[in-house]
Amino acid sequence: MRKRFQSIHGRLFLIFLFSMLGLLLIVSLVYYQRATEQIRDKVGVIAEKNISQTVGLFELMLKGYDSVTKSLNSNNELMQLLQQKTPAGSPEVSSVNRERQITDILGAIFYSRSDIVGIHVISSQGKVYSFDRSIGSSTREYKSTDWYAELQRSKGDMRWLGVYPQAPMSGGIDSPVFAFGRQLFELSTMKSVGYVLIETEEDPILSALSNASIGPGSSVVIRDSAGNVIVRTRPADAETAEAGTEALPADWPGTLKKGEVAVRDRKDALLTAARIGTADWTVIGVTPKRDLKLELKQTQRFLLTVVILLVLAATALATLVSRSFSLPFKRLIQQMKQVELGNFQGRVRVHSYQELNVLVGSFNRMVQQMDNLIEREKLLSISEKNAQLQALQSQVNPHFLFNTLDMIYWMLDERENDRLGRLILALSRIFRYSSDWEEASRAPLRLELEQLRHYLTIIETRLGGRVNTEIEVEERWLGAQVPKMILQPIVENAVKYGLEPLSREGALRIRSEEAEDALVIVVEDNGVGMDEETLLRIRQSLEDAAAVAPSRHEDPAGRRGIGLANVHRRIALMYGEGFGLRIESERERGTKITVSFPKPAEEGNSR
Repeated sequence: MRKRFQSIHGRLFLIFLFSMLGLLLIVSLVYYQRATEQIRDKVGVIAEKNISQTVGLFELMLKGYDSVTKSLNSNNELMQLLQQKTPAGSPEVSSVNRERQITDILGAIFYSRSDIVGIHVISSQGKVYSFDRSIGSSTREYKSTDWYAELQRSKGDMRWLGVYPQAPMSGGIDSPVFAFGRQLFELSTMKSVGYVLIETEEDPILSALSNASIGPGSSVVIRDSAGNVIVRTRPADAETAEAGTEALPADWPGTLKKGEVAVRDRKDALLTAARIGTADWTVIGVTPKRDLKLELKQTQRFLLTVVILLVLAATALATLVSRSFSLPFKRLIQQMKQVELGNFQGRVRVHSYQELNVLVGSFNRMVQQMDNLIEREKLLSISEKNAQLQALQSQVNPHFLFNTLDMIYWMLDERENDRLGRLILALSRIFRYSSDWEEASRAPLRLELEQLRHYLTIIETRLGGRVNTEIEVEERWLGAQVPKMILQPIVENAVKYGLEPLSREGALRIRSEEAEDALVIVVEDNGVGMDEETLLRIRQSLEDAAAVAPSRHEDPAGRRGIGLANVHRRIALMYGEGFGLRIESERERGTKITVSFPKPAEEGNSR
């Protein structure tokens, strides 16, 4: 992509396109900034209006609740009934009748409003009279509660207790309620006769609060004069996490006059606040800035549509202008790519500006010279590889021959004629196979495995049965042509350096595997293995053998001749660097050598 825009066509395209897009961007930013300011001012006005309406709703609602408690306090019959004391020895029927009269009065008030959950009157003697929505449930213990202590501190004024997760007095109501109450006084003597607690549904409170919300992420909080939270539309953690706002300031907005609205524009949210005079509460609305951005969506969609259309138009125009100028250069580049892919027979044919015609002529002459040089180099390379392959194949390691002849001598001395016959026969077949290089340097995998079995016969005899061998090669690969004398050097290394030093019985396994585009032969032993340093040196020798001219590579044990590097280089010379040996080894666990050849074009058994 970067090279594409370094061309003449790319540079002209970018200059023209960026010039137009820069002008478009400036105009769009100015328009968007102006629209954002107008919408922000409009949202601020709406927020102030909503908070003022919410305060008005609360004033009306709280005045209605206040009138309910005042109606109880002004009920002379209720005041007289609460002041009556039951004389000692009086019949129980009189006490029951008085309680029924009180609950009838409470029931009349209860049914006058649909949002009341429960009305509870506690007489000065501690007797509780209740009328609520619960059926047959007793009242909760109240003497040690905070709300009861708050009512005791009242001097006839209304005490707005706030929202409770369950009814503070009604025993059978576990849903959230809004509670308030006051101390009751006999109006003529101003003597305290008890306390009234009223529980109402939470929904009217939350419904009134929701009127102050502007967006889905907005939250509304009511605080009392001491800064304690009376009710909030969502939990505190959700208020900060979902709305994405910081914690609400504890000292804000301070003291407000009735009808006054405070506005605070923070980085993360817009805050509005107003005072509820009836209860000396403060309503605070928190609107996250992301909700304010919702108001900009229509403007953003319109602006985005216009920008996209203008960008498309600018792109098309920039393409047309730059292409008309760069087309002759593009034709030259196309012809050069053909030469880059190896087509040295083609010639560039472009007739354009004089300078470009001179460049084309020089390029054509250069390509012709390169074609001649490459052809000569190819012939030299083929000759050199043939010479290298013959040199590699002519190497013979006499070490194995010396050991075998030495063993034959001792066997003759011990008169083990049967074992000697098998050993001499295997050795003769090995020499016959390894010395026949005149007809071909390749052989079917079947013959290579037969040669390997003869070699293993000698090895098993020499080691006295301390090595168990297993050959598992699928029959369909036996006809595959592979380089001669490839597996025997690998097995020789596995026996000499991996299995022979063992003090226990060793195992050697030769098996075939199939890769995506290769035939794989795996030679695996459970010998002494190699340490990390030795393994790295051998892997490096394989890389060097495939990369440089053949020489006498020395393995980590000091052995010279037909070794792993020799095998790897022969395969690389025949099939390319993608094939050859791969070695894995772990100390005291064994060694695994993987040999890969090209997969035969026709898989199957040889006939």
